[in-house]
Amino acid sequence: MKIEKCNIDGLYIIKPTIFGDDRGYFCETYKKDLFEKEIGPIQWVQENQSKSTKGVLRGLHFQKGDKSQAKLVSVVKGRVFDVAVDLRKESPTFGKYFTIELTEDNLFQLFIPRGFAHGFLVLSEDAIFQYKVDNEYSPRDEGSLKWNDKTVNINWPEMDKYHLSEKDLLAPELGDYAF
Repeated sequence: MKIEKCNIDGLYIIKPTIFGDDRGYFCETYKKDLFEKEIGPIQWVQENQSKSTKGVLRGLHFQKGDKSQAKLVSVVKGRVFDVAVDLRKESPTFGKYFTIELTEDNLFQLFIPRGFAHGFLVLSEDAIFQYKVDNEYSPRDEGSLKWNDKTVNINWPEMDKYHLSEKDLLAPELGDYAF
């Protein structure tokens, strides 16, 4: 397993070593001692999974204050375009974003620390997305950032149609928040 820093402080790509043969493959997806050495200690409290079809865009979501969440995200099946937006007001990269394609073939994971909005777009016919969080979900501390915010200006892959929830369609833009 290899852990690489991204161009935004706090984000890390975790690339597993995959051992494959004619029966399939094996890889480690989490190793506490290596994770803590490279990224730092963390206590995962919940693991979630979602299934979505092509063109589904989920996000950009975040939790505020004491309920903010670090995430370790990955794809079990399919392909997604994954996005993390830095919402840490004191950060030199505030409002900047990072993208990565997570797939069932590369088995990459993205570690997203607290203080980021997160979302993804399904590129394959369907996808199963999995993520660990270090804090339980709190509906009253939930926030959303508009997926096509003009200030952040994410370069999303083109789709015939994007499928978003009403909540995500009505999400505020970055300038509407007082972080």
